[in-house]
Amino acid sequence: MIAIDGPAGAGKSTLARRLASALGLPYLNTGAMYRALALEASRLGVDPDDGPALARLARRMRFSLSRAEPIPELQVEGRTPGAEIASPDVELTVSRVARHPEVRQVLRAEQRRLGRGGAVVEGRDIGSVVFPDAPVKIFLVAEPRERAARRARERASDERLARALHERDALDARVNPFVPAADAVAIDTTGLTEDEVLARALEIVRERLGRSAG
Repeated sequence: MIAIDGPAGAGKSTLARRLASALGLPYLNTGAMYRALALEASRLGVDPDDGPALARLARRMRFSLSRAEPIPELQVEGRTPGAEIASPDVELTVSRVARHPEVRQVLRAEQRRLGRGGAVVEGRDIGSVVFPDAPVKIFLVAEPRERAARRARERASDERLARALHERDALDARVNPFVPAADAVAIDTTGLTEDEVLARALEIVRERLGRSAG
């Protein structure tokens, strides 16, 4: 089990996917679960501030790992989540959805179920709450401007997405602040290439697990 935490745009998804491929493990993007829930709630008209209603909706949703090659990935209702869960609107709404304890309880149970048997899992509170016994815990950080630029290259206009990220960070700081696991190893990805981040992560895996990787 490898847990990767960090704020939006720090490079969690890119690292987790590449690390899973290098190690031959499934890849679980827990943030996509919250995003899929936020999108479905919007589609059905469920108030993002109604925790009990969101929790009921989360229980009805089907989360699974695909059998796709080269690595199994998250599926929601039998489909791999697409670009619709990465819009600025979802970026803003997802923190309101995730702040409810009853929602986190439902989705964390699903994450533990999906992660049984080993996986590279990325998201929030993965090493501190969801998988506190994970032998490898990595916490990514990056400068806010670089985080916004990365997300913009992937998804939307820089200005709108930068604003969405700023507002999301502010909301997260108030209702669900990041608390890195005490035994997590931090990597500042600012100015690093994807290959450099992967190489550092593989070093951490080897140090913690004593296994050959990459």
